[in-house]
Amino acid sequence: MCTEKMEADRDRAGMPVARRSFAALAGAGALMAALPARAIAGKPVKGRDVSITTADGICDAYFVAPTEDKHPGVIVWPDIRGLRPAFRQMAERLAGDGYAVLCVNPFYRWQKAPVVDAENHWGVAAVREKLFGYLKQLSRPLVETDAAAHLAFLDAQGEVDTARGIGTSGYCMGGPMTIYTAALKPGRVRAAASFHGASVATDKPDSPHLLIPASKAGYLFAIAEDDDKESPNEKVLLKSVLEPRPEWHEVEVYPAQHGWCPPDGRVYDEAAAEKAWSRQLALFKASL
Repeated sequence: MCTEKMEADRDRAGMPVARRSFAALAGAGALMAALPARAIAGKPVKGRDVSITTADGICDAYFVAPTEDKHPGVIVWPDIRGLRPAFRQMAERLAGDGYAVLCVNPFYRWQKAPVVDAENHWGVAAVREKLFGYLKQLSRPLVETDAAAHLAFLDAQGEVDTARGIGTSGYCMGGPMTIYTAALKPGRVRAAASFHGASVATDKPDSPHLLIPASKAGYLFAIAEDDDKESPNEKVLLKSVLEPRPEWHEVEVYPAQHGWCPPDGRVYDEAAAEKAWSRQLALFKASL
């Protein structure tokens, strides 16, 4: 679950995770997480800014992959603060683990990335109002329009091994987007990971989790403990559709607060973030 109240005090203003801000991050683990992936990952990687044509316009995004061979593709859906330095670094780290990663700007219809910066940060009420306004317009049909274009983009890249499945991961509002992506192309998308996902399973008839049985992907749902307190039935609903399926799946409540994964967040939790990362790699290894 993600609300304006929950998010209001949990951001480092979406500021670049630069050397001058390292002291503001929590501990040595956060410093390591914020380093460029080239410095900590196993494979050398190369990234580039890209423009993807969708039915609704041009989406700006960041594509990064190992410099050698072909690898499974992965679409990353950022949280409400959008495509920014922290997510570029996370994409590079994932690429270093052996994946061709596309991190997208979900708000491209209204604004190019970054949608937050040092001047226009989460602490500014008008910025929060603007971003939640974007989010309210970002319906499932729009996400599916974008997902179709992003999947086609990945399959057109020389760095992507099209003989293997595509994965997707999402943070906060990106959680439901992973389910929509997997359900849209069940023969192509074989893994979906949601980290502190927003309303991925509800009692509404259009709840995202109801699409899971029609997909063929393995799923990881890493739930924040405060989200679980707000919506304790969410994990039950997720397990009800995942457990009858043969595909890899995992649903776990983490002892961390909503938003704990991105290294530029105030509630970044090193231990929980590293565990979530390792479980994502386990999902991708098993499913892709």
